[in-house]
Amino acid sequence: MYRQGDVLIQPVAEDAVPAAVKALPAAPRDGRGRIVLALGEATGHAHAITAPGTLLRDGDPMTPDHLHLPSGGRLVHEEHAAISLPAGWYRVVRQREYIPGAVRVVAD
Repeated sequence: MYRQGDVLIQPVAEDAVPAAVKALPAAPRDGRGRIVLALGEATGHAHAITAPGTLLRDGDPMTPDHLHLPSGGRLVHEEHAAISLPAGWYRVVRQREYIPGAVRVVAD
């Protein structure tokens, strides 16, 4: 497992990725060509992948996203050390927090 700030990345076997997830459209890259996993509210900094790959996101922030890196890649953020990821499939989980009456995804 890999953690960078409020993002947790868990390797998963390809056969453990549901077919419905693989059928989702790929999330777009940002203007710098990165795959953004999480964008900070206050700073505009991003947890992002700088490599060829695909992020599959169903639109529900409480559901883990899935990331496919056919050649591996690097997870970067302006305030954290970069993390090298080997080729494969990953589940991307955002940290959540409880506020009275609700649970929400953390944004730095």
